[in-house]
Amino acid sequence: MIEDLSEAFSSFLHMYPSEEKSYWDEARAISARGGKSLVVDFEHLIEFDFELATETISRPYKYIEVLEKSIFEVTGQEMHVRFKNLPEIKMVKEIRSDQIGKLLGVEGIVTRVSEVKPRINLAIFQCRRCGEEIEVLQSGEVMKVPGVCPNPSCGRSGPFDLLEEKSEFEDWQRIRIQDRPERLRGGEIPRFIEAILRDDIVDKVKPGDSVYISGILRTIQERGRKSTKTTFRKYLEVNYIESKSRGVEDFEITPEEEKMILELSRDPLIVRKIRDSIAPGIYGYEEIKESIALQLFGGVARELPDGTRIRGDCNVLLVGDPGVAKSQILQYVSRIAPKGIYTSGRGTSAAGLTAAVIREEDGFSLEAGALVLADGGIACVDEIDKMRDEDRVAIHEAMEQQTISIAKAGIVATLNARTAILAAANPKFGRFDPKETVSDQIDLPPTLISRFDLIWPMEDRPDPKRDEELARHVTEVHMDPEVRVRPPIDPELLRKYIIYARRNAHPRLSKEASERILKFYVEMRNKERDEEGGSVPITVRQLEALIRLAEARARMRLSNEVTAEDAEEVIRLMKECLRRVGVDPETKRFDIDAIMTGRPKTKRERLSRVLEIIKGYYSEKGKEISEKELMELAKEEGIPSSLVREAINVFLKSGDIYEPKPGHYMPLH
Repeated sequence: MIEDLSEAFSSFLHMYPSEEKSYWDEARAISARGGKSLVVDFEHLIEFDFELATETISRPYKYIEVLEKSIFEVTGQEMHVRFKNLPEIKMVKEIRSDQIGKLLGVEGIVTRVSEVKPRINLAIFQCRRCGEEIEVLQSGEVMKVPGVCPNPSCGRSGPFDLLEEKSEFEDWQRIRIQDRPERLRGGEIPRFIEAILRDDIVDKVKPGDSVYISGILRTIQERGRKSTKTTFRKYLEVNYIESKSRGVEDFEITPEEEKMILELSRDPLIVRKIRDSIAPGIYGYEEIKESIALQLFGGVARELPDGTRIRGDCNVLLVGDPGVAKSQILQYVSRIAPKGIYTSGRGTSAAGLTAAVIREEDGFSLEAGALVLADGGIACVDEIDKMRDEDRVAIHEAMEQQTISIAKAGIVATLNARTAILAAANPKFGRFDPKETVSDQIDLPPTLISRFDLIWPMEDRPDPKRDEELARHVTEVHMDPEVRVRPPIDPELLRKYIIYARRNAHPRLSKEASERILKFYVEMRNKERDEEGGSVPITVRQLEALIRLAEARARMRLSNEVTAEDAEEVIRLMKECLRRVGVDPETKRFDIDAIMTGRPKTKRERLSRVLEIIKGYYSEKGKEISEKELMELAKEEGIPSSLVREAINVFLKSGDIYEPKPGHYMPLH
């Protein structure tokens, strides 16, 4: 039987992939350059002999051993045979006990990677009494030692010393893979499985990578404190591993679906239909839904010749009163996005969002967080304002550079986090105060706010007309949800449409679109140029955001060119966003610092004036000024007491003033 198997495999290796260049030729070439593995396409084996392929899946150890012996006889070198493209690819949650010992194809995402360690395959022991050397082949997790010395003149049961320099070792690494989030629906819990990599396939993947694995399902019996259990822990002994495309490129779209998508793209109202298909059960918020639609399609990421990467993903922040459906919007987007992850800031740590170093029995492992797992997709972070400051800081790098850098426990690594972020927060005091500026009520640091392309306040203010329309919409939804919540585009088709667009449409700015965006930027900047120390209405960050949004709008139409109309529409959206959050409340002029730093030009001037009053008082009277006197002098110049208190806190913190006694202030010389 073994001879027949050997002949069959030998014939296969001579015939495939082609007579001009067979697997034999490839094996010789690999051997000549010192390689260790021959990768065989399993579809070729199925085509050659279906029964042989089926038996290889059922009894992989035996059949792979015969195949490797056949290669050794020709090349004279031991070589691994690794199979790719198995006929059936499973999710981790689909692995069951009837597949133990069989060759499986599994897809998932790498969440944890251990360090590479040497593992002993052939242990050479030496008897201390007589010096006899004994070979012991190792398998499993527990070291096997000789029972007795095989030397007839000795025959003792030890002691034995391990001769490491004569023993045979191979590289060993453990990884953990779990179901890819884009393949889970309806709140399913992702399942995970450990996988063991050996020899030349170690260190091929890192946390966050989407992988295809061919492996043999193995088990280890679980143990209690005093006895063994009847349950077993399963793991994969990896035969072949491949890091797949990260994002939407590997989703399958049928020819029928492609035809529907192309037909839909020709609809002149396609942008409006996509917008109205975002959370259709939620009334209104047209600009917000349009922004999210643009975010789902995204711009084009580009790498410059000097290695600098310009992100194409758009980041959007929603800041709204309680009960305005922020969480519902985020959860809907996480479901409809090709690769979406939802997390809430209240229960999220920096390590959970980015990456963590985990201490295990055999060392440290690097584990991916939500932003790394959402690489190539969208991460929906609810209640971002509830996160601790030290945790929020961790996402700054991910939002701009789209990487996660980690240096802990001797592990220094940079992981990809090419993720669009849709975040939601509540106003600082629970509900928006109409007497205060919007920027004063966003309880997030300016360094974080500045990384969002669009920021939308969602205020719940009484309005008779809107209240009636909203109430009617809600009641009609409860009366007949099937009709009232039916989107213009079916959610699954929209999901495939987004995948198709991101895969096939790579728009560039037309000359007309470029000129229109340039003109808008220059005009906005020139509004304040004639004023000394004038406000800054817009910065390069908003310019890059406009380009990303315009590219996303072109992608909605499956166009490879950004038109002047695309530019006009995203300029309109940007203007509306700036009007709501980026306007100085006193001058009514655009001032991007109102949101980027929380202090528009007029506020900065008033804060500076408070400091001048303190310095002037000291110069004139030679003593500290009391808080009461400072309030009175500031009031004469129209500076409210709340701003005076803010100025005192700012300048005390910066060291410009100090407090010689409670409630009295002096400038620091």
